[in-house]
Amino acid sequence: MCGIVAYTGIKQCKNILLNGLKRLEYRGYDSAGVGILSVNHSSKIKNPVFEIKVAKEAGKIKVLEELLKDIEMQGVCGIGHTRWATHGEPTQINAHPHFDCKQKIAVVHNGIIENYAEIREELIKKGHIFISQTDTEVLPHLLEGYLKSETNGSLLVAMQKLMKKIRGSGAIVAISVEKPNEIIAGRIASPLIVGTSRDGNFLASDMPAVLDHTRLFTVINDYETVCVTRDKVKIYDSNGKLVQRNPFKVNWSIESAEKGGYEDFMLKEIFEQPYGIKETMRGRLLDGELNFEELNLTDEQIKNLKKIQIIACGTSYHAALTGKLVIEKWAKIPVE
Repeated sequence: MCGIVAYTGIKQCKNILLNGLKRLEYRGYDSAGVGILSVNHSSKIKNPVFEIKVAKEAGKIKVLEELLKDIEMQGVCGIGHTRWATHGEPTQINAHPHFDCKQKIAVVHNGIIENYAEIREELIKKGHIFISQTDTEVLPHLLEGYLKSETNGSLLVAMQKLMKKIRGSGAIVAISVEKPNEIIAGRIASPLIVGTSRDGNFLASDMPAVLDHTRLFTVINDYETVCVTRDKVKIYDSNGKLVQRNPFKVNWSIESAEKGGYEDFMLKEIFEQPYGIKETMRGRLLDGELNFEELNLTDEQIKNLKKIQIIACGTSYHAALTGKLVIEKWAKIPVE
């Protein structure tokens, strides 16, 4: 699972994002990154001109933390992300955030875009240039295209159109240099919550990311979009109509929140098995075909396998025992 945290308010956001990502480490990840709206001091225009500064790295969050020590990233609005690779290897270039062509829009995403290949081809024909292997990169380019032609410059409307274009799952969070204090997001299946406080507002995949800053939360439902500024939160349904929803207060400690309200992680894992299976299969069955691109094995190599060895410990070991039974029964290949 990927993790998302975003903030817009009156405080410098670099450490807010970094600490939020650390709180989401339990979700698993292989790379991390942040994007912050900063004033471009090299601009000769009198009014402030903003740019999105991005820092991202493969590996642990501490690698990103060391990188950020050497980068000037001042700003009060930004997005952060931990990535678990599905499309594309766990590299710096595949880490989030991702840009549009002009680097005016940055996006982070938790989920799978099942029709990303056909969308990518459409965008390439229109002149868009891609630099990563990810499905996520189509999202800022889609937003860029909608902003040019069909939305009167509204990133919110562009997000609403995007939600109807894509197939799959996702919590999608975007920022733009045109609205430097605004965060736009949408949800399909993947979790997304809003946190509100006097010092600003937050978006996150899970409460622990921002429990240090707020106890007031609102859940974003499927196919809803949300516009978050430093002092307002506006939620819209799938038809673009404003939704009235009061936030709820959480009294959990951060440790309890990480357990999802359960007494221990064992209970959490037991009761989340249906969700876990669904998430494991998401993006693996595409157009009637199985997708395991990380294996890098040809059909011929798979047919010639003589033995499979599974290495695991803890609960993964017991899952491996089940896998052994299934593989030996259906594939007729010995498993150790």
